[in-house]
Amino acid sequence: MSSAPKIAIVIHSLWGHVKQLADKVEAGAKAAGADVTVYRFSETLPDEVLTKMHAPKDLLSHLPEITAADLTKYDGFLFGFGTRYGRTPAQVSTFFDTTGGLWASGGLVGKFGGIFTSTASQHGGQETTALTTIPFFAHHGITFVPIGYQFPQLLATDKVANGSAYGAATLSGGDGSVQPTEGDLAVAEGQGKYFATTVGHFVRGKAAASA
Repeated sequence: MSSAPKIAIVIHSLWGHVKQLADKVEAGAKAAGADVTVYRFSETLPDEVLTKMHAPKDLLSHLPEITAADLTKYDGFLFGFGTRYGRTPAQVSTFFDTTGGLWASGGLVGKFGGIFTSTASQHGGQETTALTTIPFFAHHGITFVPIGYQFPQLLATDKVANGSAYGAATLSGGDGSVQPTEGDLAVAEGQGKYFATTVGHFVRGKAAASA
């Protein structure tokens, strides 16, 4: 049996900012030896609203849509999504609400979770979005893996430094015109590598203990 950690990256991305972060998170996790699968959250907004928001409808269409049962296949998952008023958007909250059966059975106890996000403005909720997602992890017995301030890009004071101790982040602007910086992408890749390394230590240790 492979000792490589199995990790799911699950994203919602209107304009592609979270997708860009996810690509780097995936690269980092794979560099650490993880078996990675990328999924998308189901879209809940009608097409007419997405059109008014100038959101490309086929941006994530190549990705499989996540189901609650899918989560049980993985040792850990990294959720990436834009913020809505400093918390998870409806697309993500709707998915979380489908996991009641897993909560009842304890199906996610002992797994690992992490978060990365995108906000319209510098103070648009990069930390609160993570903070308001942590209760989902806690109720399922999922261990949240923060990144701390191990990446120097998070400590920059001469320019906007996105992300926090809770996870990677970027700015989109209110119309999606602001793009992720090299620093944002570097932190995202570092988060993927660190998360996969952390989960991998647990997976291999658990396998050794039961051998």
